[in-house]
Amino acid sequence: MGKPLIEVMLPRLARPLYRHLEQFQTGKLNEKQFTNRFEKELNRQHAWLSRQGISAGRGAVAIHAAVLVLSLPGLRAEAADMKLPLEVLEQRAVREAAQDVSTTYGLPARKAADAIAGLVAKYA
Repeated sequence: MGKPLIEVMLPRLARPLYRHLEQFQTGKLNEKQFTNRFEKELNRQHAWLSRQGISAGRGAVAIHAAVLVLSLPGLRAEAADMKLPLEVLEQRAVREAAQDVSTTYGLPARKAADAIAGLVAKYA
């Protein structure tokens, strides 16, 4: 791939995420349905990356980072509601994503966190 992986993933995830989110917000989907559809979409994207020859760990880092970039408006609103700096929630989200990558794909959590945080900082 000629583009950085996250630049490929952002538009591929944005369309379905926003479509599902709109359906959730208008009551067409409940929380469980939204979660199931979004997980299915993430699995679909991960499979696509695999078919493109991208390693599972690298693909997971890119997908998690893209999801966090796309989730930033919600994190900002949540931070404001909780009267916390955005960075606190962002750090938690990065840590949770890195732990998932570490547990699922065997990458060191610190390395995954650094990679995810770097991508989020660059593309936020």
